[in-house]
Amino acid sequence: MSGISSTEHDAAERTDAVVARPRPTWWVKLIAFAACLLTLWHVGASFLWIAPYSALREIPTQQVLSGYMLPMFGQSWSVFAPEPINGDYHFNVRAVIEKDGEEVETGWVSATDVELSMIRYNLMPPRAGIQSSEVASGQMNAFNKLNADQKAIVGLDFAEGDGEAWMVRSFDELEGDNPSTEAYMAEEHLSTAYATQVAYAIWGADAVIKVQYRVSRQNVVPYADRNDPGAQRPDPTFSTTGWRLPIEEEGQSRENFANTFRSQFERIQP
Repeated sequence: MSGISSTEHDAAERTDAVVARPRPTWWVKLIAFAACLLTLWHVGASFLWIAPYSALREIPTQQVLSGYMLPMFGQSWSVFAPEPINGDYHFNVRAVIEKDGEEVETGWVSATDVELSMIRYNLMPPRAGIQSSEVASGQMNAFNKLNADQKAIVGLDFAEGDGEAWMVRSFDELEGDNPSTEAYMAEEHLSTAYATQVAYAIWGADAVIKVQYRVSRQNVVPYADRNDPGAQRPDPTFSTTGWRLPIEEEGQSRENFANTFRSQFERIQP
């Protein structure tokens, strides 16, 4: 027997194993380096996107930042002071459909309730759970910038002929400049296209003749009344819109939207 104990022998073997461990190959180093660069870029881009606007944003340019952050990583200071989010938006849809040879008006469906059910109690919520809220927010913000005459036009039915072009001509016929109508028409188009997909998903594309959407916003209990057990949320406000012809964007997948939305809609029905 040699004079080396078993403990010393084990320690020597471990030392040899450490010494013999192969060094990382060049491609492992390359992947690790790329991962570090990606992490640094993501942290830096998120900081520039969330922070108040400054000249630093022009280093990668605003277009590059928005292209990277939206739609997957979008966030803002609106969840924090000094002006945190203090209300809920809802997007409701109804349609006139053809049923047994007759035109039938459906009831309202809350697209927002359907989508929120996708993310409630979900540890990995899908992006699809907030689409209607974002559409509703954009539409109402643009609607609130219109004057009384412009809002009256939005409340009319544009479900025949050339639809949106007819609405634009109606805006143009008003006296004076209408700087807010162009911005509104972009939100109007998006909202109608979204309402179309919801209607197609629920009642079927072949049955839908025209659609109508309704956007509402309801503020939370005022901060000053937060400790009042009897405090009630203020009544919701609405943007009044009329009936619209269905709109579909080029490249949209009617089938994919319907598969996602309709399955969730049926799941939450009582």
